[in-house]
Amino acid sequence: MSSIKILVADDSAADRFIIKSMLSEYSVLTARNGLETIRILEEHDGINLLILDLNMPKMNGFEVLEYLKKNDRYRNLRTVILTIYDELDNEIKGLKLGAIDYIRKPIQMDSLKARIDVHAALLRAEEALRKQLDEQTMTFDMLFEQAPIGITISYNSDPENVESSRARINSVYEQLTGRTREELISLGWAKITHPEDLARDLENFRKLQKGEIKNYSLEKRFIKPDGTITWVYKTAAVLAPMGGSTNNHIFLIQDISERKQLEIERRYIAEHDRWTGLYNREYLATLLKKHMRSKKDSPKALMCINLSMVQLLTANYGYQYAQNLLKTAAEELSRYSTEKRILFYPCENRFVFYLFDYRDRRELIDFSGVIAETLESLFITDRISGGIGVLEFEQTENDDIDIDSLLTKLMIASDKAVSQFGKNYQVCFYNEEIETMVERERDIVEALDVIAADGSPAHELFLQYQPILDINTGFITGFEALARLRTAKLGLVHPQEFIPLAEKTKLIIPIGKKILVKAFCFLNRLREHGQDNIGISVNVSIIQLLSPNFAAMLMELIEEMQVKPDNVCIEITESVFASDFDSINNIIERLRNAGLRVGIDDFGTGYSSLARERELKVDCMKIDRFFIDKLMAEDLQKAITGDIISLAHKLGHYVVAEGVEHELQLQYLKRHHCDRIQGDLVSKPLDEEEALAFLSGRGQ
Repeated sequence: MSSIKILVADDSAADRFIIKSMLSEYSVLTARNGLETIRILEEHDGINLLILDLNMPKMNGFEVLEYLKKNDRYRNLRTVILTIYDELDNEIKGLKLGAIDYIRKPIQMDSLKARIDVHAALLRAEEALRKQLDEQTMTFDMLFEQAPIGITISYNSDPENVESSRARINSVYEQLTGRTREELISLGWAKITHPEDLARDLENFRKLQKGEIKNYSLEKRFIKPDGTITWVYKTAAVLAPMGGSTNNHIFLIQDISERKQLEIERRYIAEHDRWTGLYNREYLATLLKKHMRSKKDSPKALMCINLSMVQLLTANYGYQYAQNLLKTAAEELSRYSTEKRILFYPCENRFVFYLFDYRDRRELIDFSGVIAETLESLFITDRISGGIGVLEFEQTENDDIDIDSLLTKLMIASDKAVSQFGKNYQVCFYNEEIETMVERERDIVEALDVIAADGSPAHELFLQYQPILDINTGFITGFEALARLRTAKLGLVHPQEFIPLAEKTKLIIPIGKKILVKAFCFLNRLREHGQDNIGISVNVSIIQLLSPNFAAMLMELIEEMQVKPDNVCIEITESVFASDFDSINNIIERLRNAGLRVGIDDFGTGYSSLARERELKVDCMKIDRFFIDKLMAEDLQKAITGDIISLAHKLGHYVVAEGVEHELQLQYLKRHHCDRIQGDLVSKPLDEEEALAFLSGRGQ
């Protein structure tokens, strides 16, 4: 056969071009639809192979196959169909209509080339065999031995026993299987086939024997004597009856081990997280979609282990330390992974178990308890808290699944577990209450978005001011500006609810600027009332602080509103220093050089080391009210609040105690030389006019 002539029928111009380029060593024609395919076949003799897309206009692939099946002219034409991945019904239908093989889209070109090469070799082998039988030449023998693929011709039907006098096996076949001709004849191909591939191969071979199909192709593994594996692309076909036997078959195998190894490696990379080695989000989505079709009646749940607090260790111990902790967690959690309980690492600092075929919710609760105990023992020395969120979900009517929606709900449940239970690894199931919370958060974000864009007056962002008292002089030295939100739908919203949402959505940047403007307006009103020495403290988020132009924006605002820089104190939560200590410290130094004061809010509850506290370039430390509340509940001789005050003083900072509500607390703070206090004992947060009246009432 001088040249293999191939017709590529596909309505995609790009696919036609790529396939034609890949098969450039052959004579390739192309057709855009079914009608053009028939026309070209009728106009050109000698087309050996048809690559046929099943989905084409004017005349689809099935109609083309039916036409070819009825026309004796095309009895020797080999047809390979193109199908979409997992289009099993179409593949079966195409094979029944006479196709000899199928290739799935999206097309892997190396795989396509390998398959077409095998079919071309088969065509040439059959041509050579016909010449040998008809002309008694040596062409077939030469091709048989010199072909770069393994070839076996068998004249009996038993895959486990080949009659030695009725079989021909070339040297490449022996090399690929690692067996001699005698061993292959003794064992048969079934016994050296990998167990996972045998059933599919035997099923096809039985169909071949019964005449249901004329040939078949598949990828399979042979097991060599030393236990190693060889991947091959195998094609089996029926030969014309010879010597009175009707069970004549030819087997072609081509080594695809290198390509298969590359596919396995690429698939591993695509489906696994590089650091933990666990399955990733993409594979989770694939598996969930698959199970929606195959496990319709099985209970299904996702369990998220939220370890976001691990990143708080980064500032003190470095990024690699935190990452190693996560890797250790992955190894520990992997011990609980089973066939029906699969572990994933779909996003940073969060692990997810996908559970199915479990008994009931009790089993989920018990398993989460086991996970909690494991994590508590693992992180006991690092004081890392976390939460466990669980989402049970049901089969949908159309088998569609919104992975983003499922994971969003799951993450919300795990975040809720962290915020609700503190440092305990407790479980939180996604339920109607959380659904309501999500809707409420959506309303809050919508209101913040409107405010950030200077929108509807139905939503109001305003400030209240809590006085800060100097213990030694008895005078009010400043106010802390406290943001408040009122929406048309929800009414007054607590700052602990809307500030985290503003940070999460990055709306804190425009919202934060509006808070600064309002606070500076109040400073100007204080100046108008003769209170030029009273300052204002404003809380600033890490999101604001690390935004590229924050310092420049702040200084520009101070200059524009003619505010004295030394009347402004920027308060930063201690835990933010775990994010990027050096960068934040540099920003703080720039602000202080411009005359502003900087304070650490909630001191004593973060994760900074004492060594790092010493390096902080700040003016003030505010003791978290946790330590102030403790003064009412424990032996004052054992209280460490005084030690915190002493430590802050030694570090060169003045101290503000927040949450002071009782005289007992005030007296303790005086004895331990606390500088300033704020809390209901002095005054609750006040509106602007109330704050001015408060100062006037104190004679200031």
